[in-house]
Amino acid sequence: YSFIKIGLFFLFSFLAVPAVQAKSKTFTVVIDAGHGGKDIGAPGTIVNEKEINLKVALKLGELIKDGHEDVKVVYTRQSDRFVELDERANIANRNKADLFISIHTNAVKRGNTANGTETFTLGLARSDENLEVAKRENSVILLEDNYLQKYEGFDPNSTESYIIFEFMQTKHMEQSVQFASEIQRAFRTGKRVDRGVRQGGLLVLRKTGMPAVLVELGFITNREEERFMKSAEGQNLLARCLYNAFTRYKRDYDRKLGGQPSQVRPARELAVTDDDIREADAAGDWQTDNRKNEGRSSLRDNELQESAVSFSAEGKVVYKIQILTSGKKLPSQSRLLKGYKDVSYYREGGIYKYTYGETTDYNEILRLYRKTVKDFKDAFIIRYKGGEKIK
Repeated sequence: YSFIKIGLFFLFSFLAVPAVQAKSKTFTVVIDAGHGGKDIGAPGTIVNEKEINLKVALKLGELIKDGHEDVKVVYTRQSDRFVELDERANIANRNKADLFISIHTNAVKRGNTANGTETFTLGLARSDENLEVAKRENSVILLEDNYLQKYEGFDPNSTESYIIFEFMQTKHMEQSVQFASEIQRAFRTGKRVDRGVRQGGLLVLRKTGMPAVLVELGFITNREEERFMKSAEGQNLLARCLYNAFTRYKRDYDRKLGGQPSQVRPARELAVTDDDIREADAAGDWQTDNRKNEGRSSLRDNELQESAVSFSAEGKVVYKIQILTSGKKLPSQSRLLKGYKDVSYYREGGIYKYTYGETTDYNEILRLYRKTVKDFKDAFIIRYKGGEKIK
């Protein structure tokens, strides 16, 4: 009987050790500034992607260090240098990281007006749009030596290569999606356009042994967003949004371990005020560059009208198609509207958002959408109820 009690004592003592260690363990976050060195990332007209990524990454790291004493921050790069994709994941794995954040800037073909933020987790890109993002982010391996051997014959430009991601459902998927959702929630608070949480076959995430996300801060090919992301005010706002998402994720992580670790500086969120948003938007504002041209078409009968959603039946959902966004108010004859008539707009977060069509019949808006998307590839259906836009 005594031997049994002694054995049970040692057994429970052994089982208790990991819990105590886990609770007191330093949380390690690896912040990965995408691209760098000979890899400029997506080129802008006034700044390149690698510069935006690095500045936001460093600002985020400083915020985390200041707000969370029990967190160790590791960077994959702190200067303008080239780091191979596999090495970025290796840095996280060697440091036994608890979270991996890869920071990037989005891009589409010039002339496209896409804008907004989105966060990716590892998985199969189930849309052409997600696949294009994955191809662009993975194409950096073409700058590496022996990339075919290193990445086992993976061709970043071949659609067939991405089939492997169909089976890559890691044990960290749930936490990755949770953190990605917190990021998009924080961006919404900062009045950034929310393009949602997505999946993609991203090589930089495939070998990370911890929850991992890739964040697209905005579109460098969108003139307004490029200026916003280049400005110190814009970078500060984006870093603060990411910091707040990290704080909420870390708070939940601590709670699941059974309590808060001791900290000299308790974890706190940074309020994103309307003044912050106005300053950041003003820093990225490019309307002054177009004031002269805009003035030529400023006659009231040549301007689009701000939309007012009409309701033929109280309480019904009203559908519209959002076709494009712009940093300035467009005249009705703008070539960007591609000859479409009866277009209206609404303003959100300092952005003019243009819509086409209005109906309470979902099948009708769906038929209209199928025609419209041929001309506006980024078009999507939005809904209103009680005068308020709903998801």
